[in-house]
Amino acid sequence: MSPSPSPLLNLELKGFKVYEKNFTLQETEQTRLAAQLFSRRDYYKVLLMESKCLIHYAHQSLELDGQYLFFTNPHIPYSLELRTDRLRAHACLFTEEFVKAADRSESLHQSPLFRIGSPPLFKLPAQQAEYVRSIFHKMLAEQQGDYPFKGDLIRTYVQLLIHEALHLQPVDTFFQPKNAATRLTSLFLELLERLFPIELPTQQLPLKTPQEFADRLAVQVNHLNKAVKQVTGKPTSAHIAGRILDEAKALLQHTDWSVASIAACLGFEYPTYFNNFFKKHTGHTPLSLRRKA
Repeated sequence: MSPSPSPLLNLELKGFKVYEKNFTLQETEQTRLAAQLFSRRDYYKVLLMESKCLIHYAHQSLELDGQYLFFTNPHIPYSLELRTDRLRAHACLFTEEFVKAADRSESLHQSPLFRIGSPPLFKLPAQQAEYVRSIFHKMLAEQQGDYPFKGDLIRTYVQLLIHEALHLQPVDTFFQPKNAATRLTSLFLELLERLFPIELPTQQLPLKTPQEFADRLAVQVNHLNKAVKQVTGKPTSAHIAGRILDEAKALLQHTDWSVASIAACLGFEYPTYFNNFFKKHTGHTPLSLRRKA
């Protein structure tokens, strides 16, 4: 059986998508399909995983062999490496807006299951796994149906998954892989790169300091700094400053935005702070670079 097209294509249109995967992979398909389904996304996800795999979450790893319920948020990169040629999984993906349509006052990232730093993985006994699987099947049926209030019903099913997990103890046997520093550095650099490019003058850089990156990756800032320095030879702050500088040069040369607008986009409270930063690293003011260009 060949894999179907990516189930993520219309997520942005509906704010929700549920899918089931259950087939044997050809050896050449395993890496490609794993990357397609399980790479970091800008959506919340609840995943019922029933295939043997290795999960990497932030700078931690855990080998799964059984039935697990896994919760992810958009702020922590993760990946899954299949350790078998049989893929069996159910997943639902949704946006904050989809869930907020139920007038919940609490933001999803404050939920115990999606909050940064919360353990996101739960091992399911066979009977409970069957019940969780039945919830996914009900969501699949509603997704295909024409019931006018199916959005409300699906939100209820998502809440059932959340409450089912809250009854369980999270898995606490994450281990630090031997190359933990390399993995954490890779996650940091990936997260840094995902902040760019800046495409609109109203856009603002959400992360600017090592502490903010560490919070997003759910690690201590000292641990992040040590790993990045060990692997790259440069401190975390140097990577952030260098990428901001590259973006500043691009915006100065290829847009007509004011220097003040560019400074605000890149997280500088005042244009003078941006001018001083730029001159310190290039020897030129932003305007002089623009005139040269």
